[in-house]
Amino acid sequence: IRKSSPVHSIVHYHRKPRLTGNYSLEAIFHDVRQRLPEWPIKQVVAPCLSNGLWRRVQIILHAWWHQGDVTHVTGDINFATLLLRKRTTVLTILDCIDADRPGCSGWIYRKLWFGWPARRAALITTISEASKLDIVKYTGCDPQNIVVTGVAISQSYQFYPKEFDSKRPVILQIGTAPNKNIERLAEALQRINCKLVIVGVLNDSQRAALACFRIIFEEHQRLSKAQLLEKYIESDMVSFVSTFEGFGMPILEGNAVGRPVITGNCTSMPEVAGDAACLVDPYSVASIRAGIQQIIEDPVYRDILITRGLKNAKRFDPDVIAQKYLGVYQRLTKVKLP
Repeated sequence: IRKSSPVHSIVHYHRKPRLTGNYSLEAIFHDVRQRLPEWPIKQVVAPCLSNGLWRRVQIILHAWWHQGDVTHVTGDINFATLLLRKRTTVLTILDCIDADRPGCSGWIYRKLWFGWPARRAALITTISEASKLDIVKYTGCDPQNIVVTGVAISQSYQFYPKEFDSKRPVILQIGTAPNKNIERLAEALQRINCKLVIVGVLNDSQRAALACFRIIFEEHQRLSKAQLLEKYIESDMVSFVSTFEGFGMPILEGNAVGRPVITGNCTSMPEVAGDAACLVDPYSVASIRAGIQQIIEDPVYRDILITRGLKNAKRFDPDVIAQKYLGVYQRLTKVKLP
């Protein structure tokens, strides 16, 4: 006899991805659905991109029409909660980047993406304690209604031992957004014999900094998941000295592959890294340089970071993360499965 479903339906309501390929949210929740097979979770995708007033109204109406017994707006299009039943709505807010933008447009953005959507959700999930603090700051919602889930690391990222090249290490940098701090990293690497491998599209300012400080670098754009993993395997260390992060997945990916990681000492990065990375002040070129030199010159320190990193990555095992989302759905449905 087939068991009846614990609830009639749970809906994961997703943004429509852009053609340039922003699929990280979709991958996170695809993995959650795969690991909760006993729960009837349906994926619904917004009918259009989040561009302009009319399209956003369409998304709000579409989300209302496709509500389930529990409706989980999975991020980015936070305003999709505005017409949903509050008592059965979950909202994921990854971070509050740009929430402090000034002027009238900033006020509208904060209300439409954070304040009003948060009021229409029974529970909010986010990926770090740092993001939780920001959500409370910008929405005023009850911290007890915010659940920190973290982000699961792909099981493709396993330990790949590699002899460290201390004479000319390959340093992997993931991302080129302004918060990734490429210009300061370039200055910190001045006169350090290395090759910087950058994943992302460089802008003119970043290219100018790399040229000014005579950094030998490679630029790789639009890599597949397999190609990105290969860059981690080929690297000697991972640099992620951002000035702001909502989470910081490259920290964990470097940990899991067995590479020493250097990262920023602010926002979510210390929380994600724990004691498994070299923490530096991302606003200080001298601090970044000292951290990189310590990793290159001190093999004992490198081995400590690698050992701690392998242990740290296990905190973000996909089954662990899926169970956190299960707890969220159980809070709203009052259903406990054996």
